[in-house]
Amino acid sequence: MKTFHTMVRRGMLLVGLLLGGAVTASAEPNVVKVGPDHYTGTWLEIGRTPMFLTDGCVAGYSTYRKGKTPSDVLVEDGCRVDTPKGRLKTINGTGKIQDFGSTNAKMRVRYPLLITFNYWVLYKAPDKSWFISANPSMTDLWIYSRTVPSKAKLQRMVKKASELGYDVRKLEFPPAR
Repeated sequence: MKTFHTMVRRGMLLVGLLLGGAVTASAEPNVVKVGPDHYTGTWLEIGRTPMFLTDGCVAGYSTYRKGKTPSDVLVEDGCRVDTPKGRLKTINGTGKIQDFGSTNAKMRVRYPLLITFNYWVLYKAPDKSWFISANPSMTDLWIYSRTVPSKAKLQRMVKKASELGYDVRKLEFPPAR
């Protein structure tokens, strides 16, 4: 007897084929090597994929601190509600660098209520002032910087996200400060 999951997968494949599309597994994106200084200090959220968790959030940031072990990272994500001077909202999580010692670019963060996100560093600027991260399926993408970028620098950031294969039309750019 076929399992329910096998039947569902076959049904989805059949629907995809009937609609004229091919059902393929997407390849995971490449990551870049980052040093230990990457997971320290505060990064400003410059661009992101919209999601219900960030609705109404502007002036977003992530602050990283060292955890108990070298591969642990304490994470505080925060934003202001509606305006850069609005009420501060924060959530704390515990990150674990999944590829510690090789690229240090794959981090899984666990937040309260069993919320878990995978953040993979796909690009880091040569001067280390900004980076792009995404989840492994590239459905969610974030652009972070140590400072608010100029318009020209923001254009370079967005262009780089596009070069990495992300549909940048999906990004939103809430006020950073």
